[in-house]
Amino acid sequence: MQNSRSILQLATALILSFFLLNTTPAFANDFLDVDEAFQLKEAEVKDGKILVNWEIADGYYLYQKRISINSTDLTLGETEFPEATVKDDPNFGVNKVFFNNLTVTQPFFKTDKTQAEITVKYQGCEEVQGICYPPQTRKINLTIPAQENGFPAEVASFSTISSLNDSLSLPTDNQLLPASEAFKLTTSQTEQGELILNFQVANDYYLYKDKITVSLQQGSAKIGNLQLPDAIKTDDPVFGKVEVYTSNFQAILPISDVIGQTSLVITYQGCSATSGICYPPEKKEVLLDPKLFGAGSATLSETDTITKALQDNSIWVVILTFFIFGLLLSLTPCVFPMIPILSSIIAGQGDKITTSKAFSMSLVYVLAMSITYTTAGVLAGIFGKNLQVMFQNPWIIASFAIIFVILAFSMFGFYELQLPSKLQTKITNTSNKQKSGSYTGVAVMGFLSALIVGPCVAPPLAGALIYIGQTGDAFLGGAALFAMSMGMGMILLIIGTSAGKFIPKAGVWMDNVKAFFGVTLLAVALWMADRILPDHISLILWAALLIGSGVYLGALNSTEGKSGWHKLFKTSGLLLLIYGVIVLVGASAGSNDLLKPLKVFQGSGSATTVQQEGLDFKKIKSIADVDAILATGQPVMLDFYADWCISCIEMEKFTFTDKNVQQSLVGITLLKADVTANDEIDKALMKKYGIIGPPAILFFVNGQEIKNQRVVGFKNAEDFIIHIQNSFKETLNN
Repeated sequence: MQNSRSILQLATALILSFFLLNTTPAFANDFLDVDEAFQLKEAEVKDGKILVNWEIADGYYLYQKRISINSTDLTLGETEFPEATVKDDPNFGVNKVFFNNLTVTQPFFKTDKTQAEITVKYQGCEEVQGICYPPQTRKINLTIPAQENGFPAEVASFSTISSLNDSLSLPTDNQLLPASEAFKLTTSQTEQGELILNFQVANDYYLYKDKITVSLQQGSAKIGNLQLPDAIKTDDPVFGKVEVYTSNFQAILPISDVIGQTSLVITYQGCSATSGICYPPEKKEVLLDPKLFGAGSATLSETDTITKALQDNSIWVVILTFFIFGLLLSLTPCVFPMIPILSSIIAGQGDKITTSKAFSMSLVYVLAMSITYTTAGVLAGIFGKNLQVMFQNPWIIASFAIIFVILAFSMFGFYELQLPSKLQTKITNTSNKQKSGSYTGVAVMGFLSALIVGPCVAPPLAGALIYIGQTGDAFLGGAALFAMSMGMGMILLIIGTSAGKFIPKAGVWMDNVKAFFGVTLLAVALWMADRILPDHISLILWAALLIGSGVYLGALNSTEGKSGWHKLFKTSGLLLLIYGVIVLVGASAGSNDLLKPLKVFQGSGSATTVQQEGLDFKKIKSIADVDAILATGQPVMLDFYADWCISCIEMEKFTFTDKNVQQSLVGITLLKADVTANDEIDKALMKKYGIIGPPAILFFVNGQEIKNQRVVGFKNAEDFIIHIQNSFKETLNN
């Protein structure tokens, strides 16, 4: 087992070594961090003077009288300031302040030292709301060149230096405590599933009640409402009438369903009562212990249950489990389009193909698909970037669809009639290479199929990616994904090998088989083009394919003197021809449903009525859009959708059109996040809620997600209603 694990680790490392992605987590603050608001640069020594530089952010300023420079290694002269701005400051009255960039010059006297340390003190404020930062102290190490060793010592006067240092010291009655001393926060975690927050508030300081918040930074957990004691009402000079805490107090936060490495961020803000100066918001990160916050599998979502299984089981149990998951996923529409792709490659070999060669080619295709799927999944888990989603670009999809069309024409044997001679030669050569059984070509097709054809997000995939993202264990997560993708590929391996065994010898039958796979390739190309084409254009193309296939099968030919097989083919052709005409009529009337093309003629005959038979979603785009609606406290269902998501379209056609589902959602606010574009706003929204990719459906009550009811992947109407009922029990009962 150890040897196999080492081999898998090495394989995973080799795969990951080809990719370098970088993401930097960021958190939005109301105010800049003090080191961002006032960036203190490295000091430099020039012409016997020390130059101390700040870059001050827009809307912030430093007080001149709060800037001081001291040193135990050097004898300093009088600090030299540039011209300042006189400001009537709400905290300290009329003062000299500095905006934008600031350089302070500090002379020093002759010394033999080549290394020295200076202590720089400073304090500043934010201008709009008048929030002031506590005094800051920074130590800077200097290297003093021999030619820059200061002014002659006889110029210095000890009494002058002493008085200078005294003048630079801040008055003791105006000294502010550091935030960590003014507001001390300690936490403890109990076996009852509670996080205890103990705040110690110094004398003459206070904390705002409404500024104390808790948010999930990473991982997965169900967070209850923060229980705070009663506070004192006051008329605050900054925020008006608010509630504050002026002494020590305790808050309680219920937590459950913690999975893996999970942390919270506690944010709080307070002020000095005597000076009226307010501190910027403080943040404290708390790492939760999953053992203390019960995560029973009965209360977990399907995705989280799978994530927990990765944590708790041995590697071989995980591999077997995910292989079975893959076998089940092989029966979904995510894998179906790959069947004609592989089969057409096998059929393209003609009568030269053998069972062993068909198996080898199928295995290469499945391995390429599995390795690509695994690599993309591991990268998505580690870096939060879904490589498959990135390939759902209209140009990439269109190019891949065109490739299938070209391959289909090669199956029919007449595509050269429609192409210029030069391009014809290139395509013929490419086709001949494919027919010669190029394993490289098969591998490339498997690689592209994994990235472009089936970008489905199912619960096992989401669970594995969440596990990788939380633990960083790319080896176990990658092994699980590889086992799952091999399970998904088993049906391809069986069908591909069988195709090699049952493909007939050269002749009319061989031409018919190749023509059949040519039609299926055209269907795959059109299925992919559905993602980027207007609905009515797509439906017309489907109608053309159905009519053309019917004609090709002899729907318009006479069966006189023909065999029973020809009559059977003609029957099939007639059915395809008739249905193609029906689809064409439906498309002309405004339908966009391939399965129910004539439904536009039902009821009022209005196409608009038919198209509204699903759920009536309100479309949103950004985090701000969602937050604004959640802030109202109303129950919400949020659907993440994309045009290229197969399971999303399944939910639209088969689940959301169910009358019982619609009845269950009466009174619920329905939101749809269309992430087809996968732009930066879409990525930010998915990242906020830990969504790997669509489909995903989230339920909210009182602004909080019911995490254990999250739906990932396709759900039929009956199962989906259960999620609705469990999420909105109180709402539905009322």
